[in-house]
Amino acid sequence: MTTQRTVLTVSLAPLIGSRFQPAGFPDLGAAEFDTPAGRNLLVESTQSIANHLESTTWDDARADQVEDLTGLPYVRIVNPEGQFLSSSRLEAHRLASAYVMNGTVDGVKGETWLLDRLGLRAGLPLDHRAVAKACFALDPLSLLHGVFFARKGWPWQPRIARAVTGFIEATGVRPAVSGGVKRDTVVNEAKDGATAEGYGTVPHHRVEYTADQITAFFAVDHAQLRAYGLSEPATALLTALIDYEIGTLLRGGLRLRTACDLRVVEAAEGQLPDPTEAARRIGKLIPDCGNDLGGVTTVTWAKGKK
Repeated sequence: MTTQRTVLTVSLAPLIGSRFQPAGFPDLGAAEFDTPAGRNLLVESTQSIANHLESTTWDDARADQVEDLTGLPYVRIVNPEGQFLSSSRLEAHRLASAYVMNGTVDGVKGETWLLDRLGLRAGLPLDHRAVAKACFALDPLSLLHGVFFARKGWPWQPRIARAVTGFIEATGVRPAVSGGVKRDTVVNEAKDGATAEGYGTVPHHRVEYTADQITAFFAVDHAQLRAYGLSEPATALLTALIDYEIGTLLRGGLRLRTACDLRVVEAAEGQLPDPTEAARRIGKLIPDCGNDLGGVTTVTWAKGKK
């Protein structure tokens, strides 16, 4: 029987001390929720974990993908002077980024260039496999973490869901309330708008949490990977990339925020992916993918121009 899902469950703990700071959401703060087992907390959301996974493929110091992934395509966004701005690995909407759509590729507007690459035509059905093949050639990671081409002027608006989903929850949580003071040795009184301008000594409160258990969950949808209709080496490459991202993230340390630095306590035997082994597989599979993979695409984006 073919496996449809792979689920990875990893126990975590604070790297130092017992407190941690969860993700905060606008107009909500920390996302607490109740289950029959007690009070729980969303430490890191699905969207945030996707960003952390993608960050394992990018080297900020080099402004390029990590050396382990040399040979993989992605979209590189630069200004008219050729200075690096962003990439499909860093953009929230990946290949559907506004910088791609409103930029140019060899003098062609990005939106027009991408529409042609995806093969979308009015009066013809949406070919999901053709879209997946085009995305794979531009940046395979878009098939792992999802992309939505919400373009009103297009005949179709293709959407690719996440093939790998992750989040972190904590159970048996209790708030750890503390505080501090922002000191000002020159202007002690915070009045007449001084605080808004950054002056004055101002006390503040802080809410962190302790927990009985912190757990990271990952699920890989192998059925979705196969549904892309890619070649066997291409599908294997996607699986190796998932192992690389998860293994690098967990083994390299989960420093999610200043006050949320987590370590792996326990994972089921054989479950924790080895990023070194995954990198070896990626290196062997890239040549096997042949013409399925394109090169690095450069998009030029100029501020104020559409």
